[in-house]
Amino acid sequence: MLSQILFYFFAGVAIVSALMTVTRRNPVASALWLVGTFFALAAIYTLLGAFFIGIIQILVYAGAIMVLFLFVIMLLNLGNDFEPDFRGTVWKVMAAGSALVLLALLVRVVGGTESLLVATGGVDLVAAQVAEYGVVGAIGVPMFLDYVVPLQVTGLLLLVAVVGAVVLAKRDV
Repeated sequence: MLSQILFYFFAGVAIVSALMTVTRRNPVASALWLVGTFFALAAIYTLLGAFFIGIIQILVYAGAIMVLFLFVIMLLNLGNDFEPDFRGTVWKVMAAGSALVLLALLVRVVGGTESLLVATGGVDLVAAQVAEYGVVGAIGVPMFLDYVVPLQVTGLLLLVAVVGAVVLAKRDV
């Protein structure tokens, strides 16, 4: 019962922090709210028994990635002088359309989860993998065997983003 209450508490903290991240005008404040989101997600991972993922969430995302974000924000000198005008009708229509698309995706994912679990072997398959390899192995083995190309593409995209930020910052100097 206590773990369920804690789960819902940290889920609420994660949702509120994520909303604050996207609604703040100051990029540094947004980055700090994002740190709160990362810590809440780490707590959820820990409650679910994935201790390694929780620790990696704190070390990699709340630590290294957020330092990189703050470095890029300060390097690009994004201050309060950047104020886009989102009052037009086009922006409201685009926001409503995006919200509807996200809602449809959410309904699709939630509605298809049970049939996907049944089709792929469900929780029993995951429990068997965790029993055989442990939590880290159950994540790592498929990632490096079945999903090696998406993993490499993700790493390449992160490298391109860092190089692009450095090029943009060097252009202004």
